[in-house]
Amino acid sequence: MTDRSVKIFLVEDDLSFGSVLKSYLELNDFSVDWIDDGKYAVDHFRKGMFDICILDVMLPHVDGFTIANEIRQINNLVPIIFLTAKKLKEDVLKGYGVGGDDYITKPFDTDILLAKLRAILARRDFQNVTKDIYELGKFTFNSKLRTLTTEEEEKKLSPKEAQLLELLAINQNSLISREVALKKIWGNDDYFTARSMDVYITKLRKILSEDPRLNIKNIHGSGFQLIVSVD
Repeated sequence: MTDRSVKIFLVEDDLSFGSVLKSYLELNDFSVDWIDDGKYAVDHFRKGMFDICILDVMLPHVDGFTIANEIRQINNLVPIIFLTAKKLKEDVLKGYGVGGDDYITKPFDTDILLAKLRAILARRDFQNVTKDIYELGKFTFNSKLRTLTTEEEEKKLSPKEAQLLELLAINQNSLISREVALKKIWGNDDYFTARSMDVYITKLRKILSEDPRLNIKNIHGSGFQLIVSVD
């Protein structure tokens, strides 16, 4: 992934510093969504598709650790970097404990932040190389051929069914927000595409119900989870 395609979710309440940091990252070809109040952060995150989060810790209304914890309930893969003046060991450990990938104390060198961003994204891209085959319970899903196979039969999925199942399979046991799924697969999230997605979810749920270890769970008002239970 090139820097130009990377979208950063920045939460920083210092208006002067936030503006400078946003400009610096954009000069380095990143796309940046900047939120300056913690109480708006999670709602904004749900509506977008972000490659990495940069969170200040000391924020008005909702602190960065709380925001990170809620983000992890929505997406347990997106990298998170904390920016903070807090240097105590307990604070650093708390940052990693809520799912942070790095912890940078202020003041810091912006070139160091840039290097850390690129290193984290490079590791993520290496780990998340797209694959064609997913093992889901008794099913083998081939996303390239759009087939869902068991020992007894093979089902051919429609393009939208295959795209939706792949998104769920990649993020199994994690919440996929409705907005993210709609924008990624349908290109927009209006009423008609939302109803269309619900139809496809119902079809996939019916197919996967052949294996009791699999369930597409509807999280009311938020999205979906492909629950894969281990024997």
